[in-house]
Amino acid sequence: MSIEVLVPNLPESVSDATLATWHKRPGDLVDKNENLVDLETDKVVLEVPAPDSGILREIRKKDGSIVVAGEVLAVLEPQAAQAQTAGKIQAVEDIETAEPETRAPGSEAHPALSPSVRRLILENNIDPVGIKGTGKNGRITKTDVLDYLESHKPPATEIEPPKPETAPVEPIRQETTAKPEIVKPAEPAMPAMNLRPEQRVPMTRLRARIAERLLQAQQNAAMLTTFNEVNMQNVIDLRNQYKARFEEKHHIKLGFMSFFVKASIEALKRFPAVNASIDDNDIIYHGYYDIGIAVTTERGLIVPVLRDADQLDFAGIERSIADYGEKARNGTLGYEDLKGGTFTITNGGIFGSMLSTPILNPPQCAILGMHAIKERPIVENGQIVIRPIMYLALSYDHRLVDGRDAVQFLVTIKECLEAPAHLLLNI
Repeated sequence: MSIEVLVPNLPESVSDATLATWHKRPGDLVDKNENLVDLETDKVVLEVPAPDSGILREIRKKDGSIVVAGEVLAVLEPQAAQAQTAGKIQAVEDIETAEPETRAPGSEAHPALSPSVRRLILENNIDPVGIKGTGKNGRITKTDVLDYLESHKPPATEIEPPKPETAPVEPIRQETTAKPEIVKPAEPAMPAMNLRPEQRVPMTRLRARIAERLLQAQQNAAMLTTFNEVNMQNVIDLRNQYKARFEEKHHIKLGFMSFFVKASIEALKRFPAVNASIDDNDIIYHGYYDIGIAVTTERGLIVPVLRDADQLDFAGIERSIADYGEKARNGTLGYEDLKGGTFTITNGGIFGSMLSTPILNPPQCAILGMHAIKERPIVENGQIVIRPIMYLALSYDHRLVDGRDAVQFLVTIKECLEAPAHLLLNI
């Protein structure tokens, strides 16, 4: 009995999906729970595993098809049915048949040939007339076909042994009064001119969704950006001092992102409007802190969310970020990992960005942009010194966040990072 492979239930608010890639072809053997096909939504890629072991008999939906929950993607023949079918084929081979009727390859298969024999003949494009049958009544068996193929292999090409090296023979020069023929050098091949290649490919679901949300942010928000700079010397010193002990105890590396998450939460507590969102004519003030961390993948930008980030310590934040990074690389992020969020942090500095204006992640009203750390001359106590400086950018929705609050919010982050004791002592 065949089994239908169905589109699984899609995440909430996702009405359909695009069939991205089949990992198996009809006739392939599959194991139970082996991934058969990827379905792409506007947020995540869903894997559809095989419900049972067996053979993939039929694919109903091709790559690029739009599918909804419950639709039949393919038909799978389980192992029990597969074994039964194999037994029937073997039984057919053992049945006596009439004298075979010869047909040319490429025409309809010989009616007296067993399925396995027909398959061999068609795959190798051979004429059954030339095969001598050793079965009963001259019937062609599988062994006859294999022997025929073996006997008609092209002979191996013999490699000529290298000739022994001899001294070059000086050619005999003959004097001649004839003028030498002038041979024009071959003209170099002209490079192809005016080649302007183009390639048109459809947008992926994720890329289309990113484009839609970025355009929505530009059109529906009064977006402004304020900038500041932070001296990262104290954070770097603290990290270098304790990173070995931190990793030994928590089995995770101490990065910079946990400092920025903690500093952002402290600033969000002081300025609740930055942690709010607009819903029509209402303002929703969130009493929790779900921090989105922008991650770049091969498919595009995604933003997994640290739930209740204020309740996580430095190790918990670093471990959650590392887990999300691993899931992003493996394409196993789920819809729940990306849902919601009250504030977002994006780090363009890992790509070398010096300064940028990040775009809001609707319906959030603010996003923090980190950038590359560079040594710069600054003035401290009347002296010019070299310090590791990072530029910070805060984009915000001016409909909800006043300019004064946005500036002071960013100054709070700067103060927390330049004096990390604030974060550790909660002062």
